[in-house]
Amino acid sequence: MSAVDTDDVKQITTDDDGAAPSWHPITRLAFRFCVVYFGLFCLLFAQISYAFTGPISHWLPDGAVLWQMATLAPVFGWVGRTVFGVEAELHLDSGSGDQAAIWVMAFCLLVVAVVATAVWSVLDRRRRAYPRLQAWFLTFLRLCLGGQMLFYGMAKLIPTQMPAPPLSALLQPYGDFSPASVLWLQVGSSHPYEMLLGAAEVLGGLLLFAPRTATLGALVSAACMGQVFVLNMTFDVPVKILSFHLLALALVLLAPQIRRLVDFLVLHRATEPPTQPALFDSGRANHIAVTAQVLLGAWMLVGSAFTSWTAWREYGGGSPEPPLHGIWNVTEFERDGAAVPPLATDEHRWGRLAIDTAGAATIQRVDGRLVTVPAEVDPQAHTLTITAPETAATFAFTRDGGDGLRLEGELAGRPVRINLLRTDPTDFTLLNRGFNWVQEYPYFR
Repeated sequence: MSAVDTDDVKQITTDDDGAAPSWHPITRLAFRFCVVYFGLFCLLFAQISYAFTGPISHWLPDGAVLWQMATLAPVFGWVGRTVFGVEAELHLDSGSGDQAAIWVMAFCLLVVAVVATAVWSVLDRRRRAYPRLQAWFLTFLRLCLGGQMLFYGMAKLIPTQMPAPPLSALLQPYGDFSPASVLWLQVGSSHPYEMLLGAAEVLGGLLLFAPRTATLGALVSAACMGQVFVLNMTFDVPVKILSFHLLALALVLLAPQIRRLVDFLVLHRATEPPTQPALFDSGRANHIAVTAQVLLGAWMLVGSAFTSWTAWREYGGGSPEPPLHGIWNVTEFERDGAAVPPLATDEHRWGRLAIDTAGAATIQRVDGRLVTVPAEVDPQAHTLTITAPETAATFAFTRDGGDGLRLEGELAGRPVRINLLRTDPTDFTLLNRGFNWVQEYPYFR
């Protein structure tokens, strides 16, 4: 049940006839389970609590976002080996939210929640309702869900989560992409579409921080996260665990409002304002709590916006292009002073060179295979250095003032000279097709 401003709340701790409120036994059981399971999940899933750090998150140590999981990693590893017979190692350098260790964590939380619910139900069997705890618990869930909606929404509103297709992607056959890459590139190919998705998520998050609009925020968030969860499941995106739980949080927030929502949206019946206990007995304290929630939302909004804007400027679409940026087609390739024909069997014969971001380059071999390697371009010394063991190379480069490039140096320990010609990225249909109001025939190419 979403909170509303205290002016609109019927602050009750008893029913209208003066009796203490009484919930259905199944409702009490479900509530106890949700408090334990989702409470622990929000506290232990590192990204959720990390969002509360707001703008200061940018200056926290790299490992700060995973400190809870890192602390409990030995426990998850032991459970993985003992119960499932798998090595559930937490990979701190991975961006995957579906690691074996995180699945084991979810299992552990489920077991703890079931046991705790059983013990709680026995020890507290005389209690018929938890109105005050409900208010605090659902407020906590609102803030946690709201923070994640702002975090992910801002990463799309400032399009950094799904960046524009990199130059190397333009060279890769469609069939070689993973389903997740197809989804990422599809969304990243249209910044307006991605920004609209982000705006919807940000809207849902902002509405959750204002108690008066929390129900609407939960509805918007449920719609957004329902779509995200389906996409993650059908395109094999490794954020299935988190997206499922964020959808579940939205549904838990809506659960106490289901009867009113059905009456209004389906049956077209008049509904009464929500009735729920307030967080405090004092009206002034409740007004302060409302203000604090709104300010917390603003704090997390600024933090999410700052994080996404920094990412956009440092490595996103707003970052400066590195020297030698572009796709370079090899026109001549000489090794040991002799021309090397473009044979697919020659692993060291290049077909193309693509430089899209600082610190890396992608080599397309004659057989079409793409290899991304660490590379540094020094525009002052006019050198290109590749440090990958199998393709280690040091080149001096010269430009002809136009689209030509010459590399001279050593590749895999042998002297080479490579002439290249830059390709205009807008030659690719994906980038030059644009938007067309009038189409006499569908254009699928």
